[in-house]
Amino acid sequence: MKTTHTIVLLAASCWASAFADEAHVNPNIGHRHHHHHHHAEKLPTEPAGTSRFMTSREAAAALRLPKEEDAFSFVVFGDRTGGPDDGVGILADAVRDVNLLEPDLVMTVGDLVQGYNLEDQWKVQVDEFKGIMGELSCPWFPVAGNHDVYWRGPKGVKAPAGGHEKGYEVEFGPLWYAFEHKNCWFIVLYSDEANPETGEQNFRKPESQKMSPEQFEWLGKTLDRAKDAEHVFLFLHHPRWIGNNYGDDWERVHERLKQAGNVSAVFAGHIHRMRYDGPRDGIEYVTLATTGGHQPGLVPDAGYLHHFNIVTVRKERLALAAVPVGEVIDIREITAEMAEETSRLSAQPLRPHPSIDLAANDGAPTEIILPISNPTSRKVDYTAGGSSKDNRWRFHPDHIHGSLAPGETKELKFSVSRPVDSLDDYFDEAFVSLEMDYLAEGYRYAIPERSVSLPVTLPGRKGPAADKLAIDLNGEDEWLSIDSDRIEIGKPLTLECRFKARRFDDRTGLVTKTEGSDYGIFLNKGRPHFSIFVGDSYLTVAADAPLLKADVWHHVAGVYDGKEARLYLDGKLVDRKKRKGYRKTNDLPLVIGGDTSKNGATSHFSGWIDEVRLSRGARYKGEVAEPDAGQPASEDTVILLDFSEKIGPWVPDASASRAHATLHGAAVLVPSEG
Repeated sequence: MKTTHTIVLLAASCWASAFADEAHVNPNIGHRHHHHHHHAEKLPTEPAGTSRFMTSREAAAALRLPKEEDAFSFVVFGDRTGGPDDGVGILADAVRDVNLLEPDLVMTVGDLVQGYNLEDQWKVQVDEFKGIMGELSCPWFPVAGNHDVYWRGPKGVKAPAGGHEKGYEVEFGPLWYAFEHKNCWFIVLYSDEANPETGEQNFRKPESQKMSPEQFEWLGKTLDRAKDAEHVFLFLHHPRWIGNNYGDDWERVHERLKQAGNVSAVFAGHIHRMRYDGPRDGIEYVTLATTGGHQPGLVPDAGYLHHFNIVTVRKERLALAAVPVGEVIDIREITAEMAEETSRLSAQPLRPHPSIDLAANDGAPTEIILPISNPTSRKVDYTAGGSSKDNRWRFHPDHIHGSLAPGETKELKFSVSRPVDSLDDYFDEAFVSLEMDYLAEGYRYAIPERSVSLPVTLPGRKGPAADKLAIDLNGEDEWLSIDSDRIEIGKPLTLECRFKARRFDDRTGLVTKTEGSDYGIFLNKGRPHFSIFVGDSYLTVAADAPLLKADVWHHVAGVYDGKEARLYLDGKLVDRKKRKGYRKTNDLPLVIGGDTSKNGATSHFSGWIDEVRLSRGARYKGEVAEPDAGQPASEDTVILLDFSEKIGPWVPDASASRAHATLHGAAVLVPSEG
């Protein structure tokens, strides 16, 4: 009877059932990752209360141990040929990857050399392939493919019978063979035997894709010898079971494999894309893509990629995983020094300068300088370039690439321009991006691409606009931000805002720069409060009841005069507290319409805002203070946003700081209702 074998596809082991169950009910998981499904039952375990388990603690949770069962792994390489000469570099990467995994052995599925040539050229390619595979720390086993045995020579020169078959057997080994390992049998077949009548080798013709009586008889005898094996694996170059030009000769082979009862999987290549067919009568049919061969890369996530397969073998189950070449990380290479250096490299701020003066509106190019440096002990490669959704921006050059020696600093220069009178509804900001590779020994570590908008000088607002507008924020993914380095404010300050909210959530940020430091105004549950970090903690002044009403315009102001913090709502003092001390600051942006964070904004505000003002000194004193909204900027005004104009993604600042706010999301300006 055929033993039922379960193969886990695209997973190195079984997943915990808790994860699978969670995948069905947790909306945050969805389709973000592959293989939520199971291909096998959980691996067998036994209670932890045995001689194999020790602890000095009285644990409440009952742990279980894996059963002590023998297991091993092997790797399968796909085609090497049909691609560029440097495809051998991909093969070498795969060899390095596999050496980190240390399987028992490596199998191939043929097309080891480019071939289709004369003996001398063929031998050079053979030596190259064998030299690379010789770096494996485990044994490897060849399979003959058409590129390995097909012979091509000058016109009029007759090809030797069998092409390079004789040379192949001298250099690589038998055209078909089998071996046993850990009570499993590995059978290698030859799928490029010539047409027995014409001698033609041609994988496009069914009559040249039939297994010879000699090989078929040998296969039967080998399967008989392997009848007690736990698993039998077959390897050949052409996936004949898919039919088409291969004809239907595989049907009789499959029936013989089915009869054996213990054939678990058949592996092939040639088509340069991954494909799974099965299980068929308990036999898994697996076709590999490439390991250095020609790769169209049409849909990498669907198997058009360079990879190798890892097969984990247990007594009654297998696990299969496809690993992209170059994706195996050498743990021993991630030293403390390397981790610290790459972190330092990725944390460098991007500060292009000078500012592009859009107020001049003359279309003249600006030379933008992007300073970059390499603070590490290794060489770094870089590529920098400009981009924008607004294709009227022009960058020259469009990208710059080069290298930085350890400790080296460079200034990358771009000429940036745009047409006159282009501050229209289609205007959008421009960015400069930087990619870096940290060149470690034998591997380059990619630093994630970083991008920053180019600094611009917008036409500043002189005072209140004729049209009274407000910005409408949806409370979900819309807010504004002002970079911290544009905000110069001392200890005494006044932060104020005029707003109308749709609702008040448990936590609602209005205008904030708070992250264990600095200042901000919150409207939690309709109770306004102002916090500023003084001394060793926040000094907070707040309403003791939900004084705010939805769909009503309010004015809130937070004041700190260096000695006392005060909170005003609609011109009336709500709370005051005294404290002196050092004011702790941060470099996070000032967020309008939420609470600032290192990743953008949280605790979003839903409603309308028609003015935000940050001033030096205390603008309001005493028990009653008439709100000073709607007034032009003074010399003490650090930021003044009246939301009556939007230029591209910016809301202009009417103060002398020109600290324009950047809009995140699709919020729009709407008429204010007084």
